[in-house]
Amino acid sequence: CHSARPSLFSTASGFDDYRGFLNLCVVLLVISNARVFLENILKYGILVDPLQWLSAVLYNPYQWPNLLLVLGSSVFIFIAFHIERFLARNYITANTGVTLHTLNLLVVILTQPTKLLPTRPSRTTKLIKNSTLSQLGLYVVVFLKLWSYAQTNKWYREGYTKALSKRRIHRTSKEFLSRGLVDYYPYNLSYRNLLYFMAAPTLCYEANYPRTSGINKSYLMRRALEILFLFQLELALIQQWVVPVLQKAILPIHNYEGYTIMERLLKLSVPNHFIWLVFFYFFFHSVLNALAEVMKFADREFYRDWWNAETIVYFWQAWNIPVHKWCVRHCYKPLLSIGCPKFAAQVSVFLLSAFFHEYLVSIPLHMFKAWAFFGMTMQVRLVQCGFFRFLVIWVSKRFSSNYGNMIVWMSLILGQPVAILAYVYHYYVTSYTTIA
Repeated sequence: CHSARPSLFSTASGFDDYRGFLNLCVVLLVISNARVFLENILKYGILVDPLQWLSAVLYNPYQWPNLLLVLGSSVFIFIAFHIERFLARNYITANTGVTLHTLNLLVVILTQPTKLLPTRPSRTTKLIKNSTLSQLGLYVVVFLKLWSYAQTNKWYREGYTKALSKRRIHRTSKEFLSRGLVDYYPYNLSYRNLLYFMAAPTLCYEANYPRTSGINKSYLMRRALEILFLFQLELALIQQWVVPVLQKAILPIHNYEGYTIMERLLKLSVPNHFIWLVFFYFFFHSVLNALAEVMKFADREFYRDWWNAETIVYFWQAWNIPVHKWCVRHCYKPLLSIGCPKFAAQVSVFLLSAFFHEYLVSIPLHMFKAWAFFGMTMQVRLVQCGFFRFLVIWVSKRFSSNYGNMIVWMSLILGQPVAILAYVYHYYVTSYTTIA
């Protein structure tokens, strides 16, 4: 009946099965958020209007030029294609090609998006800002794809010239054909090849991609249903949960009410993070997989296990694989190849990412406060800070890697609402004359 035995909570027992407490935490999380949701309904009523976004687009005539600019992005694709054709036929020199590609990319990223802003205020201005963000996102994608298209064809052209000088082109052609790769340089310079790349869910150009044998219609239907449902869910959560919190946060921020600001920050953190998680699944799993299925694109690694990240560095490497691959292939490695120090190359990649984060926020809001840029650059300082790195490593080794993962989650949950409150407050101040 009795023997010498330690209590389960004692370290000497060696007991480590606490799944019941994990289930308890999940149940408490569901109950607490359900209470917050019911409190929101009782306080504000039903604010969800699924037709508001559609009616706003149809109501406002200033929205339609955005669509024309989206269609106009094909002009830059056409220009990049013919620059490469001229280079392949030796109509222009390599330096001239680099200059023309650079000018084309600068026009894409600097000139056109300024025309996406509405010229007159409207009661649907907030919805126009969201639409403008979508158009700018498209221009950023076009910019990154055309950069990859130009740089990769430069590498192909250099390899082709080297093989031509050694008279190995015929043998190389047979090797490509034997592997089923029909599009090799310079025969990859076709409208069909370029348009497939522009539509494919990748930012890195290749003459040939791994392809599936056909389209799985049931899989595609499931992704389509997810897209429709999650899109409406995101809009509903923003209307019902986020907008009231942001409206209530303006006056405390203006009056420097510290405790109230902290309460609004914590109140915003949960719905914001939930919306961010929904967006991640919506875009990186549902949208990109649906597009890949339609395009018969076989490389479906759009994300890795970022939710297990124990460091900020691994999170940025794992959560957005298309952008990560582009940064490594077209920014980080080229900088290393010209003798740039590893640290400087890493900082350059972070600064480029910070620029695009700020670009996608500042232009739709028509203001430049650099909060997104500052947040990204601060992460560089934290990553390179000796004390912070030592602290994370020490905590992970001394206790458990779970603590490093918790630090990453805390930075995501609390970091984003801080930037959102800052942008919303400054947008409100610059758009309205009084705060009441």
